[in-house]
Amino acid sequence: MKKEILIIIIPFIMVALLCGQSGNKYSNEKETAIRIIESMQDELIKVSDTIWSYAEIGLEEYKSSKLLADFAEKNGFKVERGISGMPTAFIASYGAGKPIIGITGEYDALPGLSQKAIPQKEAVIEGTPGHGCGHNLIGSGALGTASAIKTLIENGLIKGTIRYYGTPAEENYGGKLYMARDGYFDDLDICLNWHPWDLTKTYLKDSYAIYDYSIRFHGITAHASAYPWEGRSALDAVESFISGINLLREHVKPSVRMHYVITKGGDIPNVVPDNTEVWLWTRDFDMNSLFKLDERIKDIAKGASMIAGVEQEIVLNSGIFNTLPNMKGSELLQSNLELLGPISFSKDDNEFADKIQSGSGLKRTGMRSIPLSLNEALIEPTSTASDIGDVSWIVPVITLFTACIPEGVPAHSWGSTACYGSSIGHKGMIYSSKALAITMIDLYKNPDLLNEIKKDFAERKGSIVYKTMLPEGPPPIPQER
Repeated sequence: MKKEILIIIIPFIMVALLCGQSGNKYSNEKETAIRIIESMQDELIKVSDTIWSYAEIGLEEYKSSKLLADFAEKNGFKVERGISGMPTAFIASYGAGKPIIGITGEYDALPGLSQKAIPQKEAVIEGTPGHGCGHNLIGSGALGTASAIKTLIENGLIKGTIRYYGTPAEENYGGKLYMARDGYFDDLDICLNWHPWDLTKTYLKDSYAIYDYSIRFHGITAHASAYPWEGRSALDAVESFISGINLLREHVKPSVRMHYVITKGGDIPNVVPDNTEVWLWTRDFDMNSLFKLDERIKDIAKGASMIAGVEQEIVLNSGIFNTLPNMKGSELLQSNLELLGPISFSKDDNEFADKIQSGSGLKRTGMRSIPLSLNEALIEPTSTASDIGDVSWIVPVITLFTACIPEGVPAHSWGSTACYGSSIGHKGMIYSSKALAITMIDLYKNPDLLNEIKKDFAERKGSIVYKTMLPEGPPPIPQER
């Protein structure tokens, strides 16, 4: 395999040198990286489509992770599998010394989103999972970036280490959280990632941070008709707690989100309930605001337990930090998006996009091919949350959103699932591979720029010290495969 890579890549290096001498807009290294990715395009699309067809949900991505890890291993990466107690997590690395630059890949699907790669709603198998968030593209595209950088290091064009993180279960359990807890990102100088979207932009807005609670109340059972005074209703505490949460909504910032379900409210009406539970998520863009909200939530739970005369228990199931943007890193990525220019969507791509929009009840506008400016990226709202947020509080993170679905089509829908298995998704993926690769080259070649990004990171992080919100214990690996 090593000989094959050299046979393919050396002509690219020669061409790149000639192009650089003739005034090409790309540097020699960037020209080479782009040509390497283009040479891998068919193989990367095949890997992506195969993962799309597997459609495995979080912590069950056995075939998907193996496909990616095997691909990396065959292409000369050193691969460590089963990271942080997750059989479907792995790290592929190549090179030596600083800088150490990471890139994350995802590959988990979503339940119930089975859909064919056609512009009308039609499941492959009704009720089964589908790739409605494009993680098949993320894992494959990021590996394309890492492979191009690996080849440049191998041929002496840049120096340092490239590290690809195979991160499972972003949608349900947050695989990166476990890897972060175990220190796998601690020695990175910087980490890059990307995500399919309905437009192309650098990431400059805070994402939501999330607290995930279980609030449990423990009372005393009694016959609800004959001896209700002997009971202490845990359901009364639930109702008081929910009332308190809803009264609190008037007194929190507009950015705060609080949503809950009653997961246990009692078993039968004629027994005073003794054990109840509310599952509550709180969100905000600012960690300090969320820390203060946490105190209010605990006070409301305590007050509800006093009202009902029962015991209360608050369990923090997990939590995700908001994604910390980095202006210097985003400026660098923006310069490379402008260097690459728009994504080349074809007439067929736009017709496919129009049909998806029409079937989703949206105005037919096709694909947005031109990257947003930095100012536009600052205005464009972002309300998602991701486990990359925790990584962004450990090391600087640069994030790219790339147009892989038509404008306005929601993620986690049949329309997005269809696009992520189509030519539209493929083109967005290859574009992302190139954009992140040429951005990495600037980071490898310019230590001063990397130091500026690190300074920006330290200033934005401030005095907050990252500490995982995961509970103790291993990831919740399914017992049956």
